[in-house]
Amino acid sequence: MRTTTFDFTPLFRSSVGFDRMLHALEAANRVESIDNWPPYDIARLGEDDYRITMAVAGFSQDELTITQEQNLLIVAGQKSGDDNVEYLHRGIAGRSFQRRFQLADHVRVENASLVNGLLTIELKREIPEEMKPRRIEITSEATPARIEANTHTAEKIAA
Repeated sequence: MRTTTFDFTPLFRSSVGFDRMLHALEAANRVESIDNWPPYDIARLGEDDYRITMAVAGFSQDELTITQEQNLLIVAGQKSGDDNVEYLHRGIAGRSFQRRFQLADHVRVENASLVNGLLTIELKREIPEEMKPRRIEITSEATPARIEANTHTAEKIAA
């Protein structure tokens, strides 16, 4: 298998504030082995709504943990080892796993459910009001600049 290495140095020189994204691209480029277990889907349900579905057959709710750190979602499964059964054939994977998902800024977990061996995690991106686009009026030197914002923000300024 042939791998391609990308040099992100020119992007570092010509961009401001994208350091974390570029470092994430570099880290993804360095990944050598890809673990495909457990299988999962990532779906975009709307402009700000996403869903991760993982096939975790054989795992109970008590054996799964979901942790959200700043921009990282970690899903882990740990089987309890109290099996006193001698298997003649074992085809159902029951090994422990840890799957990590990089999340964009302001994405949070809304809900998680386990139904019929499928773990479904619903995510939502919520951009704070102060970070939403706003229009800035261009004025001459004689008049002060005015910034148009939402009515909610304008009420705070007036108070």
